[in-house]
Amino acid sequence: MHVVAILALDKVIPFDLATPIEVFSRTPGYEVRVCGTSTVDTGTFKLQPAWGLDGLADADTIMIPGCADARAPVPADVIEALRSAAAAGTRIASICAGAFVLAATGLLDGKRATTHWVAAKAFAERFPAVVVDPDVLYVDNGQFLTSAGAAAGLDLCLHLIRRDHGSAAAADAARLSVMPLEREGGQAQFIVHPHPPTPQGSELEPVLRWMEDNVDRDLSLEDIAGHAGMSARTLNRRFREQMGTSPLQWLHLARVRRAQHLLESTSDPVELIGAQVGFGSPTAFRERFKRVVGTTPAAYRGAFRSSAQPADRV
Repeated sequence: MHVVAILALDKVIPFDLATPIEVFSRTPGYEVRVCGTSTVDTGTFKLQPAWGLDGLADADTIMIPGCADARAPVPADVIEALRSAAAAGTRIASICAGAFVLAATGLLDGKRATTHWVAAKAFAERFPAVVVDPDVLYVDNGQFLTSAGAAAGLDLCLHLIRRDHGSAAAADAARLSVMPLEREGGQAQFIVHPHPPTPQGSELEPVLRWMEDNVDRDLSLEDIAGHAGMSARTLNRRFREQMGTSPLQWLHLARVRRAQHLLESTSDPVELIGAQVGFGSPTAFRERFKRVVGTTPAAYRGAFRSSAQPADRV
């Protein structure tokens, strides 16, 4: 029997806690135990773990759910228990902000990891020795695994079942969860890409406004420089100094952001939307969109279009 120990720290996120309990409890071959140091206040209810930290010692897998305050210091006894388990070869996986707890042990140093995209910047700043990838649903380093938001924790649990018992068992678990065994794309499709910034009072403000108003045109660097009354070289240099990117990269992000809005709010064909936001061909639109968002325009529409919009007749 494979023992899955779920570490419940104070202020644990209820969904993060419930996901591994539900998935592994309903899959043959697993024994689930909830471990903690004291009564856990989730913010909506209180939980008394049946096991203390000693329940981690003989576990085969430890799951670390996220906590509401990722900035909270990790208790020394928790860090010691996780390091001891790791030294014994125990597999340790985190869900969402649980990556902060795992990283606090030093076990992720030099390794690739992920967490919820909202917390990715803070995670990278707090743990500079960890290679943060904010665009994926989960990262498997073998013994140590991390996942993005709460739903990505379910992706990770299914991945672990597939590692332990094969694809058939994982597919059964996915069906019970009414969940695809593999979701297309990564976390990037859920990241809110803000409109590219337009600094007030900047010498670039007029040209940025003009570019936003003309995203449907196939603008070249020379077109933009001509409107700005600068040489292409000068415009490129000033963009990089003030915007941190090139004029065309800024324009492409503006186009993708506009396309996301149209995909969410209209039933216009994907090819038409690509043309409306200035891409010269459907292929160029799909390639650029997938590079920024992490999934195809059609898949993005299927996931995010308002239910009030009629389905495409295709």
